[in-house]
Amino acid sequence: MTDPAPLPPSFFDAYTPDQIALRVEKVGIAKTGLSTLPLFALAVLAGAFIAFGAMFFTVAVTGSQLGFGPTRVLGGVAFSLGLILVVIGGAELFTGNVLMVMGWAAGKVATPALLRNWGIAYVGNFAGAAAMAGLAHVGWLFALDGGAVGATARAVAEAKAALPFWTAFGKGILCNTLVCLAVWLCFAAHSVIDKVFAILFPIAAFVALGFEHSIANMYFIPAGALAGGLQSGVSAALVANLVPVTLGNIVGGGVFVAATYYVIYLRGRAGG
Repeated sequence: MTDPAPLPPSFFDAYTPDQIALRVEKVGIAKTGLSTLPLFALAVLAGAFIAFGAMFFTVAVTGSQLGFGPTRVLGGVAFSLGLILVVIGGAELFTGNVLMVMGWAAGKVATPALLRNWGIAYVGNFAGAAAMAGLAHVGWLFALDGGAVGATARAVAEAKAALPFWTAFGKGILCNTLVCLAVWLCFAAHSVIDKVFAILFPIAAFVALGFEHSIANMYFIPAGALAGGLQSGVSAALVANLVPVTLGNIVGGGVFVAATYYVIYLRGRAGG
């Protein structure tokens, strides 16, 4: 006698991990069908949304008297705004799209299609994040609190530019492990509130722990330069940070999350 088919989850029940894996794979396959203009436009939005979270972080931690740990957690909660906007508002974020590795591992996403999505998303994310840094400068964000917000922006950018390659790479791995786990948890959700809470703790954790997110740094580094920092040059700082952080983000989300869950839940399935 065969087991009965599992009942679909109710509104109040989260999807199970094996169901999440199938949903992530399906969405990853669908992403390869996006034409260039919508993909790029959604990527620009994602870069802008992450920049909003980065702006909120910068203001939230400026002048905080809470002490190191609580201030970092506060900043992480503020930064969570970015991924909340991406997931619920709808946008194409490179670091989240690293989960497409699940469909690629199953042979359902071709390598050229994967790289095309990542490339367009990455460029669009950069355009959106960098444009928001310019708007923050023009909009006098850095002048808030007598220039203290600008001082925070300079300090953040200079700290990121000074990271050694392997430190930035390791922080990138750990960051996107948590970011992709946040996205993964959202696939268990049925409501907006579910998704907000799924995002909040992993993202607050990565920020509080000082990990490195390539798309956030596309805002933080230009913003610090526009606020008067990085006298050695913004281009060099971007390259020095984004190369190792981006590689780390791919490993963190692609290997530690997508490939791992593929092996656990999808490998060996019919058609997988």
